[in-house]
Amino acid sequence: MATLAITCRSGGVLGIVTPLALAAAAGTALVVDLDADGPRYPGDSSLAELVRQGPRLADLRPTRDGIAVLRNGGITAAAAHEVVVALVAGWPCTVLRMPPDEEEISGPIVPVVPLLPGGMTPVSDRPAAYQQMGWHEDAPGPGVTLPTPSRRAVGALLEGRMPLWSRWIAAWTRVWEAPWV
Repeated sequence: MATLAITCRSGGVLGIVTPLALAAAAGTALVVDLDADGPRYPGDSSLAELVRQGPRLADLRPTRDGIAVLRNGGITAAAAHEVVVALVAGWPCTVLRMPPDEEEISGPIVPVVPLLPGGMTPVSDRPAAYQQMGWHEDAPGPGVTLPTPSRRAVGALLEGRMPLWSRWIAAWTRVWEAPWV
């Protein structure tokens, strides 16, 4: 079972859609939003509800191929720890969406960094997923450089649909394969 935590300090659309793209690249995966102030992803349940009511067997493993998204619902990662551990144990791949300013987690964490023009992207020795933003920039540190996402792919993911094919989503498979420790 593969689990990656993902954080995007710049937040915004990039912080909302990149966990979905990472999950889509895995094929069958669960996105768990650990940000109590996170977006209201579509779906019937939330992490807070699972903590209150306890997870059902159907929550603890995939019932179909594709991605499932568990929005946060206003609970802290610490309060949801036991449920998150149970979810991770049952899914083939899990993406943990971290709050933008949070990097404390036991396990691999993938910082998503937008590549800005003019040398404005911070230099780091830590591996990152560097996201092209419409112009070609070299990554200022180690990690994976991802192509610019298409509007079609971003729109489909935000609407809860899988695009038929996306070069951007396909590139996220390299993130699953990279060493993040």
